[in-house]
Amino acid sequence: MPAPPPVPSLPPASGFPPSSGFAAASRAVADVEGWMTPGQARLLWDSARRVPAGGRIVEIGSFRGRSTIVLASAAPPAAEVVAIDPHAGNDRGPQEIDGFVDEAARDHEVFRANLERAGVAGRVRHLRKFSDAAHADVDGPVDLLYVDGAHRYGPALADLRGWGDRVAPGGTMLIHDSFSSVGVTLAILRALVAGAGWRYVGRSESMTEYRREQLGPRARVANAVRQLAQLGWFARNLVIKALIVARLGRVTRLLGHDPASWPY
Repeated sequence: MPAPPPVPSLPPASGFPPSSGFAAASRAVADVEGWMTPGQARLLWDSARRVPAGGRIVEIGSFRGRSTIVLASAAPPAAEVVAIDPHAGNDRGPQEIDGFVDEAARDHEVFRANLERAGVAGRVRHLRKFSDAAHADVDGPVDLLYVDGAHRYGPALADLRGWGDRVAPGGTMLIHDSFSSVGVTLAILRALVAGAGWRYVGRSESMTEYRREQLGPRARVANAVRQLAQLGWFARNLVIKALIVARLGRVTRLLGHDPASWPY
């Protein structure tokens, strides 16, 4: 089998400090492949900006660096940014669960090139490991956790529980493909909906925001109700995906969806 084509040579970017703003980060990721709406990018940016000096951001699932660049560009200068992605050819994106080994090396190369071009490579510590094998490489609590790793139920549940337990009180957990992916949604229903340790803040499309805090009985009920109210939107996304798989994507316009994209 022929070797994959080389990563194209990219002109060096001047880079930008966090103070240069969200607009600069948006421009830096405009041509980076990935699944992230402008509203989701804004949520990542704002959450990273709230991380305290000397704090820690952990991202699970980086792909080619779209979200990584936003997080690293917004993080306070003294904060640690850890990106965990094995770039193993599995769980690459919609309908790409496994069997993409030939693409794995290129994903890794493009990821590094994109970070360099954006001027944030020096801000990011990349762990090329599966998330369940990376715990020992990260010392101490996490202030911002972004979960966008494997979307199957088992790995998603392990990330929400294992890495979620490491988020400091008052810290934030963002989860991509919430109430969109079946596996991620089932993991949320199992780990978070009825629990007392996470307050549901809201969502931007499929990116949900949770804050680590202890809830009393009444607050837990209200918190569960707010999350369960998203199941109607979840059902809509399932219908859209079924139509796309059945090559009836044009019908999704009736549901207010762009047929050219997978819902995220």
